[in-house]
Amino acid sequence: MDMRSEQAAGADVTEIVDEAITSRRSVRAFLPDPVNEETVREILEVAARAPSGTNMQPWKVYVVTGKTKHAISDAILTSGIRAEKVEWDEYKYYPSQFFEPYLTRRRAVGFALYNLLGIGRRDVERMREQHDRNFVFFDAPVGMIVTIDRRLEVGSWLDLGMFIENILIAARGRGLHTCPQAAFAPYHRQLRPILDIPENEVVVCGVALGYEDKSKPENQLRSERAPLDEWTVFKD
Repeated sequence: MDMRSEQAAGADVTEIVDEAITSRRSVRAFLPDPVNEETVREILEVAARAPSGTNMQPWKVYVVTGKTKHAISDAILTSGIRAEKVEWDEYKYYPSQFFEPYLTRRRAVGFALYNLLGIGRRDVERMREQHDRNFVFFDAPVGMIVTIDRRLEVGSWLDLGMFIENILIAARGRGLHTCPQAAFAPYHRQLRPILDIPENEVVVCGVALGYEDKSKPENQLRSERAPLDEWTVFKD
């Protein structure tokens, strides 16, 4: 391959990778179309190429479909534990008190989603209903529950984050969409008996996987990103 061919091939790869990254978003409504197990296995095998300190590979994934996925949904939705009162007793995802610029960013994306769905700021019941859609994996045919050994330290959690991102990007490369869902983490007591999750594992999040339902208004949401110069410092 000559230099021009190599440059052209490199440009093609750049476009493909960039498109997979920039087209990734949290999809909150999926079609019922199935995703075959071979595709899920491919996604996870590719994702496992994520870097990890001393190659520890500190991730574990429970893939759920069919009856098991429905059992998870039923266990959480019938638990009587409302999301606003659930106890985050394994780890804290958010700070106890939000502050700027994070408060404004959080509010902006929340208001944008609810506006698309026609949910008013005082419509608490509809907000609850929308949040509960997490627990049916937004109707995706495939769900994942991601865990990590609780004896590991924060560095391994960083590695786990890179692994999860790889899942999302590998899915886009196959024409699929995803939604990472921390909402599952506080319901580990409901998840453990169904999936036989041992006590030494922390439930970190869920991931919904499937084909986007483009007819749903919530999937029109496009969250904004802060300008590069707002969060990057270049030093000579």
